[in-house]
Amino acid sequence: MTFSTLMVHVDLDHANDVRLQIAASLAEQFNAKLIGIAAADLDTSPYGQEPLAAELIAQVRSHIAKRLAEAEERFRSVTKQRARLIEWRAATTRPADYLAREARAADLIITGANRDSSVFDRTERLDPGDLVMRAGRPILVVPPEAEDLKLKCAMVAWKDTREARRAVNDALPLLRKVAEVVIAEVVEDEAGRAAAHTRVDDVASWLGHHGIAASARVFHFPEREEPLEELWQYGADFIVAGAYGHARLREWAFGGFTRDLLRRCPRCSFLAH
Repeated sequence: MTFSTLMVHVDLDHANDVRLQIAASLAEQFNAKLIGIAAADLDTSPYGQEPLAAELIAQVRSHIAKRLAEAEERFRSVTKQRARLIEWRAATTRPADYLAREARAADLIITGANRDSSVFDRTERLDPGDLVMRAGRPILVVPPEAEDLKLKCAMVAWKDTREARRAVNDALPLLRKVAEVVIAEVVEDEAGRAAAHTRVDDVASWLGHHGIAASARVFHFPEREEPLEELWQYGADFIVAGAYGHARLREWAFGGFTRDLLRRCPRCSFLAH
C-alpha cells in the first residue's frame, strides 16, 4: 500500500508555497504523480436577482481564467523539479464541487486549513470540512502556520469509531515513514482509563503487524478542558484523526475535535471520514 497519486489544491488568493513544497516533497518520497488543482466560479451575489450582462460575465470569466493560469504557473514552478510526473486540472466552478468530483484520481488530497469562522465565499474558497465529507479520500490539511511536514513523530488521535479506523488505515503509507508513532486516546473520567488502554494497545499491536512500531498513551482531561494544546505539547509533528465522528451539524453548533483541528491546529492534520 502506497500513495501513487497525490492531489494538491491551489488557492487563488492565499499563499500556497508551503503547501506546494509539502506536496512536492511527498511526491518525491513516494515516487508519486502529483496533480495540481484549482477552481473558482462566478460570484453573482452582489447583483441580487438582476441578470448579469453578457459583457460583464465575459470579463469575470476572463479574470478567473487569468488567475487559474497564474496558479498553474506557480504550481509547476515549485513542483516540477521534485515530482516525477505532474498534471494540472482547473475549472470555472465551485472548488468543493470540483475537488470532490476529481478526488477519484488521487490517493491523498492536500489542502489548506479553514481559519475563518464566518460564512465565506464558496465560489472561490474551499472548506476542508466539506471536502473530507465528500471526497471519499483522506485529506492532509496544511495550516497557515506550518513551515514544513516533519516525519519524526506522528500522533494518532484515537477514538473507537469508524472514522478513526478509516483514518489510521489510510495513513499507513505515511506512518511507515515516521520515526515515532503514538496512539493517544483522551478520557474524561479516570474510570475509563483501563478500557482506553486496551483500545490503544490493540491499535499499536495492529500497526506492529504492518511493520510500524507504535507506543500507546491515555490522557485524562476533564470534559470542561480542551485537550488539543496539551496533546501538541507531546511533540507530534502531525496528527492522524477520524473526521466528524459526530454529525457535522452537531460539531458546527457545539464544537468538536475536528473543528478545532481545522481552525486552531498549528500543524498538519491527516483526516479521513
